[in-house]
Amino acid sequence: MLERRELFPNVIEINYQARRRFGCSVYLVFSGTEWLLIDIGYEDTVDEIIEMIRQMDFPLAGCKYLVASHADVDHIQGFARAQSLLPGAVIVGHAEAARLLAEKDRLMTYAEIPAQNISIDLPEIKIGKTVKEGDKLELGDLTLEVWHTPGHTHGQLAFRMGDLLFSGDNLFRDGCVGNIDAHHGSNIPDFIKSLERIRDSDVKWLLPSHGPVFRKEPEMIQKTIDRLESYQHMADFGTCAVDWPLLDDWEDELVSGVDPKSVSL
Repeated sequence: MLERRELFPNVIEINYQARRRFGCSVYLVFSGTEWLLIDIGYEDTVDEIIEMIRQMDFPLAGCKYLVASHADVDHIQGFARAQSLLPGAVIVGHAEAARLLAEKDRLMTYAEIPAQNISIDLPEIKIGKTVKEGDKLELGDLTLEVWHTPGHTHGQLAFRMGDLLFSGDNLFRDGCVGNIDAHHGSNIPDFIKSLERIRDSDVKWLLPSHGPVFRKEPEMIQKTIDRLESYQHMADFGTCAVDWPLLDDWEDELVSGVDPKSVSL
């Protein structure tokens, strides 16, 4: 039997447990004999992950939920294989994630990124239970409160359990956020609102979908918010921007006849 390396009471992170990186963070939350997984990663690591869970003395029949933080392929590709090994488990996610998977939308799930020659298999995955803001997942004596935190994707969810927030791709320890891409369904104003919610909450620890767990620091989150605020007004972010003030300035200068050589940066 493997010794359980709990990050917090009733919480195991599979990469931390294995002392090596499988891919995205995979959180095992348990209460008594019931347990769930938040995300799973790619299918080629699923068998090893499930075997590790078995060796930690978790009954495979006790898996109640396989939870999708969102529908990106690097988080959910392995759910089809996991469900075949854990037939009692119900796949849980946001309605938008359920729609993307039902339609096998390869672009919005990042299974297909033509510009980078990325093409990843997206098996048939059916979300059996959709959840929304304010719903609760009951697991033995534990309750996970569902937060809808759009921005990275519209279907991005986070899950609060006491002082902990399983925060998905909202924020990482270095202040980075999940990819911002309009073709992926990203929305910067929504992202800012989600980060403000996390900043202003009384959770103490953020458990992200990539990288290490970290203590919530409002000052760090504010720096990220400030950066995203600027992205809204920069051509760099194209269709994710809400405006481009430079063009308004240019129009005003054209109307007033400003000599470009007289303008200092």
